[in-house]
Amino acid sequence: MSEAMLSIKGLQVAYGGIQAVKGIDIDIHEKELVTLIGANGAGKTTTMKAITGLKTWTGGDITYMGQSIRGVPSYELLKRGLAMVPEGRGIFARMTILENMRMGAYLRNDESAIRSDIERMFGFFPRLKERQSQLAGTLSGGEQQMLAMARALISRPKLLLLDEPSMGLSPIMVEKIFEVVREISSEGLTVLLVEQNARLALQAANRGYVMDSGLISMSGDAKEMLHDPKVRAAYLGE
Repeated sequence: MSEAMLSIKGLQVAYGGIQAVKGIDIDIHEKELVTLIGANGAGKTTTMKAITGLKTWTGGDITYMGQSIRGVPSYELLKRGLAMVPEGRGIFARMTILENMRMGAYLRNDESAIRSDIERMFGFFPRLKERQSQLAGTLSGGEQQMLAMARALISRPKLLLLDEPSMGLSPIMVEKIFEVVREISSEGLTVLLVEQNARLALQAANRGYVMDSGLISMSGDAKEMLHDPKVRAAYLGE
């Protein structure tokens, strides 16, 4: 197999004296949708923060596009095509929907293409188009999640990290979010999806990793993992 777009080797991350990530290996290849599932506190979000330069790691290494990204600031990673939709969404509450979306394009200067991408996002999320002049802080949780995804996609990432996109959303909104995840993946965008809804995540993904207490306890083909008795018992409620 070709060199991984993102390769995590022996990653260790600590908070104070607590080892949150205890030496994990994850590889993501171009055009894959890979999911990282696990219970609360397993270390999934900490791993995402390490990848995006928001948390310093204490051991191991992360390479992106063949180069170590240790110490590379988040804004530089975005320039290189690595974007994240964070847990909690991180939208700009006192800016409008349209202003938030344009923030996703702040590294770009191709105005006509930016407008085209914004219209494409409105195609994915018609509710945002209807309310484009509305302040983002007045949106529902699901609408904010749509906006956070649209903003990240407008940066035209090579690798998109999604951290718990379904958290706190209604079932109908969760289905909409995953519909878009499947669509952008089918178009060839590489995606790393951290998600508590293991069933939806594994149904959408090519490969999966299970994280438990800071370690990777299982990995493999996502569809096969859906039928694994251990995964079904622990994460699918069966």
